[in-house]
Amino acid sequence: MTRFFATALVLLTLTACETVGGFGEDVQNAGDSITDTSNEVQSDM
Repeated sequence: MTRFFATALVLLTLTACETVGGFGEDVQNAGDSITDTSNEVQSDM
């Protein structure tokens, strides 16, 4: 699980954005990915 969050942090850091609004969208997309992965893990349990 730590590996996932480290990977997500690296991807978020490397994601280029041109505006504050773009950064907000990037953060939202990263959050959505984390939520989706969490839901998948819970359904597999």
